[in-house]
Amino acid sequence: MTEHTRDDSVGPPAQGTPTGWLPGAARWEHGTLRRATVHGVALYNAGAYHEAHDCFEDEWYNYGSGSTESKFCHGMVQVAAGAYKHVDFEDDDGMRSLFRTALQYLRDVPRDYYGVDLLDVRTVLTNALSDPDALDGWQIRLDDRLPDATAVDFAYAESLEH
Repeated sequence: MTEHTRDDSVGPPAQGTPTGWLPGAARWEHGTLRRATVHGVALYNAGAYHEAHDCFEDEWYNYGSGSTESKFCHGMVQVAAGAYKHVDFEDDDGMRSLFRTALQYLRDVPRDYYGVDLLDVRTVLTNALSDPDALDGWQIRLDDRLPDATAVDFAYAESLEH
């Protein structure tokens, strides 16, 4: 772990022991990654795709190319951007391109990475390639829940340097 990604103020998972949680140390391997994931998933679920994208993109810069953390963040950036293309611009070709890239990045990332149900993410993205309507109403599961954004999530996204 690198010190710049440590944040012991980030609480434990709501349930389970997802990849990234260090139960013996009672903390996340990368607390800043969990924080970005919590906010990013909630914002995605609220339809704030641009803000969700920003959460994952800002965190992505903390990790070296090819690392699991980098692949996860880059993949989630593509997920949010693809949803943005589909919902806000009705650009399903653009969505497909972004989802293909997301699937490449997320391919070898553990299915419970930092609490995100990546098996479901990969399944929905794959289905949306042939049927973009599979994306409509879909939300990302975190700790086996469907979090929705609050003012705190929007404030976090707003605080990121752009």
